[in-house]
Amino acid sequence: MENKISFVISDEAKANIGKAIETIIQNLPGLVNLTAVDRRTLPKMGDKSFAFVSKSFEYAVQNPKVIPGFLDMAEFEKDTIGMAELKKVLIPLRQLVEKLDDTTLLTGSEALSSALVFYTALKGAAKAGEPGMKTVYADLQSRYPGHSKSIAPVNNPVVN
Repeated sequence: MENKISFVISDEAKANIGKAIETIIQNLPGLVNLTAVDRRTLPKMGDKSFAFVSKSFEYAVQNPKVIPGFLDMAEFEKDTIGMAELKKVLIPLRQLVEKLDDTTLLTGSEALSSALVFYTALKGAAKAGEPGMKTVYADLQSRYPGHSKSIAPVNNPVVN
């Protein structure tokens, strides 16, 4: 088996990461969670919409006589600036999340591959009558998705 990654996070690093995440959360006190309905029904802003919103705000500032009375320009400005500032935070975080996701996928893949190699060896040992291996195999077999029932579980309870 080729090992492409060997990844361990030190206790100090875990503590520092936790503090860094908490710092980000504390510095963005206005963050919200939307409902699934909100996420589906709210208008979405992509790159083209971003340019449209920015230009609309600029033109509104330059042409106040056409601004409807019910349009709160102070809130329009806050939302326009806030969205631009959030994007500056979001883009590098998305890149980080992508790296975290890819690294998690790779480490998980290698761990699962190792577990499957062990499981196969264990299955052979259980079939060969190696003492105690039927119990271990039965425990892992019950936890493995798509497991077969080629070896019946023994009557001894397995301690988790």
